[in-house]
Amino acid sequence: MSEERKSMQTSDAVNRAREYYNSSDADNFYARIWGGEDIHIGLYDSPDCPIGEAGVKTVEAMLALLPENPERGGRLLDIGAGYGGSARRIVKTRAYDITCLNLSEIQNERNRRRNQEEGLEDRIEVIDGDFENLPFEAGSFDAVWCQDSILHSGNRRRVFEEVDRVLKPGGHFVFTDIMQTPEVDAAALADVYKRIHLDSLGSVEEYNRYAESLGWSVGGFADHSQQLTTHYLRVHDELAGKRSTLDGGISDAYIDNMLQGLQHWVGAGQAGSLRWGILHYIKGE
Repeated sequence: MSEERKSMQTSDAVNRAREYYNSSDADNFYARIWGGEDIHIGLYDSPDCPIGEAGVKTVEAMLALLPENPERGGRLLDIGAGYGGSARRIVKTRAYDITCLNLSEIQNERNRRRNQEEGLEDRIEVIDGDFENLPFEAGSFDAVWCQDSILHSGNRRRVFEEVDRVLKPGGHFVFTDIMQTPEVDAAALADVYKRIHLDSLGSVEEYNRYAESLGWSVGGFADHSQQLTTHYLRVHDELAGKRSTLDGGISDAYIDNMLQGLQHWVGAGQAGSLRWGILHYIKGE
């Protein structure tokens, strides 16, 4: 990586996200309540569907957008990889070798241990880092994957530029994100913005503009916005229901704050202020 790239600054929002996800409370919450393998929004057949099962369905729906890639040798980059559940499922069904890049060193250690336990360390590499400054040479990957992570960036345009740089011509960018509707009044999302330390979220329209400026083609947007409310209600009820069994593994202050925060996301979703779904772009040849 060049000295110029090493000197690039990471946004304050990303640094705050790193600090949050490295906390013991957050690690225990995502590992014990959210499922530990997949910490993204799921696709629910019913409101009482297990969180982990719904998360797997999201992975499967995203994977259907990528080329079959039957020959060994394709490279996929997962930015904001969390605990690596998606990467492990991908390598078991596709020929991609995967690099997981994630800002939380605590999550990355769990990811590495699980890869070793499943004998996948030769197929999955885990790197500490952030998606605003990808530590890879240009044209390194056939596909880039991301799940509900870009909202943590204070410079979403830069994330797209970095993805463009590391993708090979014709490469695919498949991701999900929590976004706002273009006409939303910022005051309606004040509590949501406060939780992620930002003054806005991305939008489908914003991401399409970035793609157009980079010369990408738009593969489409599968709108599953109703799943956002279902998911956060499901997580809220799971946390409230299991609170008495957590034995101090997650502090009371964190639980109280999380339950309140989840209600903010649910309220914004029910009001139609938020969108969520699967976006797909293809870099120009």
